[in-house]
Amino acid sequence: MKQIEEVINKAIKKIGGKKENELCKYLPMKTGGYMHHFTMRKMKSKQPQELAAIIERFVLNADKPSITAPKQRAPRGSRKKRDHMNFTRMQLERMLNIARMAGDKEIITILSPRKSLAAYKRELIQSIRHNKVDQDLWNHYAEAAQAVQLAQNAALATPGAAN
Repeated sequence: MKQIEEVINKAIKKIGGKKENELCKYLPMKTGGYMHHFTMRKMKSKQPQELAAIIERFVLNADKPSITAPKQRAPRGSRKKRDHMNFTRMQLERMLNIARMAGDKEIITILSPRKSLAAYKRELIQSIRHNKVDQDLWNHYAEAAQAVQLAQNAALATPGAAN
């Protein structure tokens, strides 16, 4: 144990670091990238000779120890479902118009953009001012009002949610 500590301290001095974790970036892994600090800590206790050999090879015996490039990772958001189709706004509008012409209420409700209760209320008031009756608009308003009521009831029922 004392031997590994000495090797680590020499390596830290050579790279000009202050902490043990700074050493990890100089230790490449077989799987690509550099050694994670958890891996280094585990090797320090379970495989000290192997860790000492890696440190000596890549830091102490190297003329100029070089930082290893990090492991390539998938970009964020790349794990989306493959069967999920993304449509542009124009494509969605066209599909919505086709559904309206076909009179398919189910597809219309699926493709219609979700609005807030206030937006439905404004549209409803506007349709009343124009002396138009739109049953679908009323149904959407009622559904949105019910959803808001359910959300409020759930928030009140949950302990600590009101704080």
